[in-house]
Amino acid sequence: MSASAPITVPTNPAPSTSPFTPLKIPFFRMLWIASFVSNIGTWMQNVGAVGLMTELTTSPVLVALLQTASALPVFLLSLPAGALADLVDRRKMLLATQTWMAVVALLLATVTLMGLNNPWLLLTLTFLLGLGGALNNPVWQTVTPELVPRQELPQAIALNSVSFNLARAFGPALGGLVIGYFSAGAAFLLNGLSFLATIYMVYSWKREPQATSALATERLVAAIRGGIRYARFAPAVQHILVRGVCFTFGASALFALMPAVVARRLHEPTSFYSLLLSCMGLGAVIAAFILPRLNRRLSIDWRVTLATGAFAVSLLGLGYANNHWLLYGLLTLVGMAWMLVLNSFSVGVQTVVPRWVQARTISLYLLTIQGGMALGSVVWGTVAERVGLPLTLAGAASWLGLTMLLALRFSLRNSPESLDHTPARPRPEPILAEEPDPEDGPVIITTTYRVALPDRPTFTYLMEQLARIRRREGAIGWGLYADLADPTRMVEYFMTESWEEHAQQHDRGVSRDEAELKTQILALHQGPEPPSTTHLLSQHYRPTATPPVMVPGSTRLVASTAGEATA
Repeated sequence: MSASAPITVPTNPAPSTSPFTPLKIPFFRMLWIASFVSNIGTWMQNVGAVGLMTELTTSPVLVALLQTASALPVFLLSLPAGALADLVDRRKMLLATQTWMAVVALLLATVTLMGLNNPWLLLTLTFLLGLGGALNNPVWQTVTPELVPRQELPQAIALNSVSFNLARAFGPALGGLVIGYFSAGAAFLLNGLSFLATIYMVYSWKREPQATSALATERLVAAIRGGIRYARFAPAVQHILVRGVCFTFGASALFALMPAVVARRLHEPTSFYSLLLSCMGLGAVIAAFILPRLNRRLSIDWRVTLATGAFAVSLLGLGYANNHWLLYGLLTLVGMAWMLVLNSFSVGVQTVVPRWVQARTISLYLLTIQGGMALGSVVWGTVAERVGLPLTLAGAASWLGLTMLLALRFSLRNSPESLDHTPARPRPEPILAEEPDPEDGPVIITTTYRVALPDRPTFTYLMEQLARIRRREGAIGWGLYADLADPTRMVEYFMTESWEEHAQQHDRGVSRDEAELKTQILALHQGPEPPSTTHLLSQHYRPTATPPVMVPGSTRLVASTAGEATA
């Protein structure tokens, strides 16, 4: 592919039946290959870091801190990373994060090959590498929806999972070979070089320039609050987050306790544990092949429910089964279930939100998944010390069984219309006598309606549904008031933090669910004139070098020549 050729995303009106259809898109195919190579390097890096740390120190605490150094950046940066990805150009951010990780990996390789490494330096560089990954993850997951048609998004995400699981199968083995024949420094060097393929592919991505905020740095905290606010008032996102944290809390028992099961209950060597991990990878690959057929035959709720049940059965088997072949089959089933559940959640979180808040929502999802895994690992590990491995795994399986009931209250189903985030129509431009500065605010927008008294209950109900959309789109306050002197006069207000925030609402247009709701609301409006809207900007006195003074006998303020306020 020519580096200067624009990348076009084909449209496909009918859902694809092949799991490999997204690979027909040239840029997605090349990015998938580059990602696979990078994933191989990451697993080699993990094996090399653990091996090197065991050579540098005998302290089990320092060895355990390697996992902390890798995971801590996710908790620290997931939300800021998602907000930043929605505020800046995503292609540039990908180039920056991939370059950062390449530089850190190559620096780690250099100090290791020169024999200058030590435990704390290894932990520091591992943490810095994790920082790049934490900043990279939310924006990386927003790339796939831009490259493939919506109908093929499940297959594309499944292929990304295949890339990860194939790398998990081959990466540690290749890392072991490289370390055995050369050194951990050579594994670090190959990991650093693996980032170069991804950097080249992202650089070749001729993406349409995206509008970015002129106040990105100052608005980062506000953007984080906006992402949380969107999730708070978007039921579809809430359902995914609730189902995700509950599933990973129970599923974490397998990942936390499987090494202990292999060593303490089955009395098998580490190689058996690696074989079980390979079975999980194989299961994920199998699930990717059958995913299109499952998508056609089962709803998303049924897929998640059945996969959760399969995971629970496998947990029971891990706790009580001794036959190796049965365990191989159960871990293959675990891999299939894990991929199907997380694929469903990933597709859901990327399709139920518009692009302007997509990265922030993904960062919330990643934080939720990581939080469920971290909390679950601590809880199940603590329980296992008290009641033993079999009963703990049975408890985790029971928990997963109970989470299957969440489909009754937190359904993942969405209508096709709710997944279409194309604006229904542009939002009318406000009438302004003067253009405010972007940072001016807060801004209050009022709309006045005329509603007959018998229609007031219905009108109020519809407006409260609109309030959820207002808050989801960025309102920090909302209210509906009736005029006591004129009961047919109803005034709605909502508030945004700044004029720039409200201007962005206008740029995004009117969403389809908002347009449908407003049609019902306008049907209840009476009078010859349409509802009137006003924009009110908060006013603040700005001190000057010469404070104002009151003119005697007047209410007018003038500048004081003496520099003091007088009555």
